[in-house]
Amino acid sequence: MRNTVLLYLLLSLFASASLPVNAATQPMAESPPTAVIERQAGLVNLNQADVMTLQSKLTGIGRSKAEAIVAYRSEHGAFETVDELLEIKGIGKALLDRNRDKLTVK
Repeated sequence: MRNTVLLYLLLSLFASASLPVNAATQPMAESPPTAVIERQAGLVNLNQADVMTLQSKLTGIGRSKAEAIVAYRSEHGAFETVDELLEIKGIGKALLDRNRDKLTVK
């Protein structure tokens, strides 16, 4: 009985000692692209976001407004500022202010 308990203690000691060694030998992954970092930070890039992203990430933006944003971008080129959203019919100052901290135009 005593030998069995000692054996289990030694086994758990060796197992826990090998975890940091295995973790240290794993190769580091390459840094993620900018779009991934922005998504992780919660920012929506108006110049790259598709309809589904705009619709799901922004407050008060449904399918028709998201489509209008993409259409505006297609017709007028890339957004230079977030405030350009005010040029789109149906998007007012209040809606822009609600989403301003979620938006970027890189």
